[in-house]
Amino acid sequence: MKFILASSLIASASAFSVFGNKAPVAESPAFAVESIPGALEPMGLFDPLGFAAKADEGTLKRYREAELAHGRVAMLATVGFLVGEAVESKTFLFNGEVTGPAITHLAQVNPVFWILLGAGIAKAETERAEIGWVEPKDVPFDKPGVLRETYIPGNLGFDPLGLKPEDEEEFKIMQTKELQNG
Repeated sequence: MKFILASSLIASASAFSVFGNKAPVAESPAFAVESIPGALEPMGLFDPLGFAAKADEGTLKRYREAELAHGRVAMLATVGFLVGEAVESKTFLFNGEVTGPAITHLAQVNPVFWILLGAGIAKAETERAEIGWVEPKDVPFDKPGVLRETYIPGNLGFDPLGLKPEDEEEFKIMQTKELQNG
């Protein structure tokens, strides 16, 4: 049981890590509502408010990047909550200081942890920005937040387990699975 929990935690956390090789520069297919990963027949792209229909390619890529980032954070938070319930006061990380139901754990955590966590998040977000976004000096003043032409939303180049398919079509299928189940 402990092995399964540890494995799932490591696997889910690896989706957020930006250490390792940078994302390869590859020719990105045109990002359009008709061909975007995550759209499945017979429904197509689920967009009840019509945001995608009004978006150009760059805006659609930013929407997808935000969707993936927030989905991954939510998945990691869910795993963290479940692990907190399962390993109450048995971890090396907090030395048995954190006890009780997982909903009360945040208030019990040592403040040093929050400082380290904040520094780690800042580093990860800086790396993500360097990989995916065009440098601000190269972007028109009225168009902030432009993603690189070759950047595929969510592809930070970190794949320690070698799960990313080499074939472009298989990669699109894997992206769709993440979006549909994340």
